Amino acid sequence: MKAFKQELANIQTKKIYGRVKAVQGVMIEIAGPLAAFGIGARLKIERDHSNPIMVEVVGFKEGVALAMPYGSLDGISMGAKAHLHSSNNDVSPSENWLGRIVNALGEPIDGKGPLENGNQPVPLRNSPPPANQRNRVGEPLDLGVKALNCFATCCVGQRLGIFAGSGVGKSVLMSMLTKNASADVFVIGLIGERGREVQEFIEDNLGEEGLKRSVVVVATSDEAALMRRQAAYMTMSLAEYFRDKDHSVLCMIDSITRFAMAGREIGLSVGEPPATKGYTPTVFAELPRLLERAGPGTDKGSITGLFTVLVEGDDHNEPVSDAVRGILDGHIVMERSIAERGRYPAINVLKSISRTMPECVPEQYRPAIYKARQYMSTFYDMEEIIRMGVYRRGSNPETDAAIDYTERLEQFLQQGKSEATSLNDGYEELVQILS
Repeated sequence: MKAFKQELANIQTKKIYGRVKAVQGVMIEIAGPLAAFGIGARLKIERDHSNPIMVEVVGFKEGVALAMPYGSLDGISMGAKAHLHSSNNDVSPSENWLGRIVNALGEPIDGKGPLENGNQPVPLRNSPPPANQRNRVGEPLDLGVKALNCFATCCVGQRLGIFAGSGVGKSVLMSMLTKNASADVFVIGLIGERGREVQEFIEDNLGEEGLKRSVVVVATSDEAALMRRQAAYMTMSLAEYFRDKDHSVLCMIDSITRFAMAGREIGLSVGEPPATKGYTPTVFAELPRLLERAGPGTDKGSITGLFTVLVEGDDHNEPVSDAVRGILDGHIVMERSIAERGRYPAINVLKSISRTMPECVPEQYRPAIYKARQYMSTFYDMEEIIRMGVYRRGSNPETDAAIDYTERLEQFLQQGKSEATSLNDGYEELVQILS
């Protein structure tokens, strides 16, 4: 009955439309009843000899509404009708969405037939739970990757960023997490991905069993900027739906940088002035609004967020990386130099940090973690001298110990794509190495 009432409420009793006045690049100017065209409203524009195209109102200027398309502008003519399709920007998922692949509009793209919608609409631009009502982060979450479990322990409801340049292995690390992490539901957003990699990720990384407890949102790099931005909102809204059903949700978005790039493209098209490296101020305002939605809920459910950040030019201080690092509860740094010497995942544990440590680590394992970090730090400081052969053994006991343990610690951090190590097994293995 609730679903029926919702459908009744969405029925339009009158047709509202405007007309295309101008098209400049990907920006469409629409004249008409502007009072009915609020920001975020969706319109369908008629096209010659093809299906209508969906657009979204993103601004106003000199008596016209500025809209951007969700697809190609081919076939749009001057004076074409732009019918108001929906003023509500929400989605109505259900438990039956598990195992499905959808686009940024919540439409199925896996060829398995239509989706069964629920009767509980979730706004795409939802607000985070009130800060004073949110629960605290929960118990440590087993991610199945030794380097993360031991040196950047993640708790249920925490938000971590995976920072890496192109080709360093963040997508492979994500695939390991989808196979090995402990969570009730996975919600995965592939934003700006290469089209050929989507099917590989679903078949090889998720697999049939992993897909059964997942919802995958896909917006490839060739799609419009609105679709890429919308995919991030859709991913987070689906995660919120399952969180409110008291599930422990692992939400992964690859990547936040492409979300920011889509926002930059939209902002510049509207006429917003560029700020740092061409990114508009709205991009830096949208990042916390999106990322703060992840985290503990007000009831039993929670959203653990893992967000990849594509570091441009291997500069970890570029604007998006810097902004995201200040919002999240920790960061995992992957470095090209580590990948080049053949150690995967290429995580630099000295530069990675989890803001829930050390409290989330059992007290009996903390000395081993401190000692391992100390050895790796000492070796890193003296590495150039050691490799040049200048250092003489016996000059410094701490450096001698670091040299002895470094090779074993490097082997410990090495992990195959198909391997999985539990949280406690990782701690025990580290203690055994250092004993």
